[in-house]
Amino acid sequence: MPAELIELPLFPLNTVLFPGGMLPLKVFEQRYVEMTKRCVRDDTPFGVCLILEGREVGEPAVPADVGCTARIAEWEVPHPNLFHLAARGERRFRIVRTAVAPLGLLTCEAELLPAEPSGEAPDALCRKVLAALVERFGADRFPDPLALDDAAWVGFRLAEALPLRMEVRQQLLESESPSARLAVLREILGEAGMT
Repeated sequence: MPAELIELPLFPLNTVLFPGGMLPLKVFEQRYVEMTKRCVRDDTPFGVCLILEGREVGEPAVPADVGCTARIAEWEVPHPNLFHLAARGERRFRIVRTAVAPLGLLTCEAELLPAEPSGEAPDALCRKVLAALVERFGADRFPDPLALDDAAWVGFRLAEALPLRMEVRQQLLESESPSARLAVLREILGEAGMT
């Protein structure tokens, strides 16, 4: 089956967004204000990628090849040309090619990666650690619905919740399957003495 290609505006950040995750954003740069207006008006996603080189403001940064589409779930405009957003991660994607649009906005042609299969049972240790985090911090800190019996959901939420370096989070985003992601997380938990 041929890959599904889409056009996306890119928002390179110093963070990794996972499918199902929530990302609060304060948008003030003109290129991202215009992008936000279009995404809200047309109900279209934008792409979030970890910055490999450069900064979040100023010249276009060099993004990682794999990112996550984000759709604006909530927004408000406290001042003209300032948006407060809550965006939800949807699908992983791989950048095929990039271009620089007016105002310095990076855009890309992206290949949507296969959706994570749901229903696969998670690794017992990963599930146990995430369940303890949910209990400690409250279910409202995690995306609805809670799916502690789903390997993909557990892997993404644990990757968000653990204090991991961004390069490790990027590696987890790029993992080919929920079981591969959970194997890496289990190894990290083991190294931290949580077996």
